[in-house]
Amino acid sequence: MSTDTVTDVFEEHRPVLLEVAYRMLGRVADAEDVVQEAWLRWTSADRAGVRDPRGFLVRVTTRLAIDRLRQVKARNEAYVGPWLPEPYVTDFGDTVPDTAERAVLADTVSLAVLVVLESLSPLERAVFVLREAFGYPFADIAAILDRGEPAVRQLAGRARRHVDDRRPRYDVDPAERRDLTERFLAAASEGDMTGLMSLLAPDARLVGDSGGKSRAPLRVVESAEKVGRFLVGAAAKGVPGRSFRFLEVNGGPALLALEDGTPDAMFQLELLDGRIQSIYVIRNPDKLRSLNLD
Repeated sequence: MSTDTVTDVFEEHRPVLLEVAYRMLGRVADAEDVVQEAWLRWTSADRAGVRDPRGFLVRVTTRLAIDRLRQVKARNEAYVGPWLPEPYVTDFGDTVPDTAERAVLADTVSLAVLVVLESLSPLERAVFVLREAFGYPFADIAAILDRGEPAVRQLAGRARRHVDDRRPRYDVDPAERRDLTERFLAAASEGDMTGLMSLLAPDARLVGDSGGKSRAPLRVVESAEKVGRFLVGAAAKGVPGRSFRFLEVNGGPALLALEDGTPDAMFQLELLDGRIQSIYVIRNPDKLRSLNLD
């Protein structure tokens, strides 16, 4: 296999490797590191015996991600304030034409689901990601993880029940989410408490992630009134040079706040029955670097 062919084969599969690694880790930088390590393993492997390059690369990437996940779990225990996954720009475009497949991919990369996945063991998370997001048969997952198929089925069942028990229920219609995000931006920017209260569910919550590196609530803000008051207070302070842009993040519309062109905060809403149920706010500058798209 020539050098060009080695590179071309890897680049063909790089997108799915990054998708697997990100769902495993919830961190763009860590996922990119894992994929880079998979590239090094690929270039040094005995490729003459590799009949299925994609399968080989997914196996290597998954195992590397499991090892990395075990390392970073200790890092999260010392995290200041609520932890949210690093935003991941998603634009499936024409690469995923099937509507049902797009819905599955978007759901398994959502902030809400990734937060739940943090409570799984590394092996449970790997099985869940490979099975639920990418549809791998149990036999293939068993080969990837070097486990027996019955053990993999047990891991899958345990992970599925855990996620089903803990994941919030949300409406996922993209047009409705975009419309409410626009209305939210208008009301929040103007400090319009009445407008915000008309959008927020009574038990709405705001989860802010700053890692202690910028201003954000260190605890979850709960109830529509408290969330509304927090947003009105933030609007009253004002930020010179602030602008906003919409983008697709983690399978849904999001709002990126920029300060003099630099990402300062990302907002994403989760809806239920036409009202805003959860507001995720990411202000940790380390997590916003991948959104500096210019």
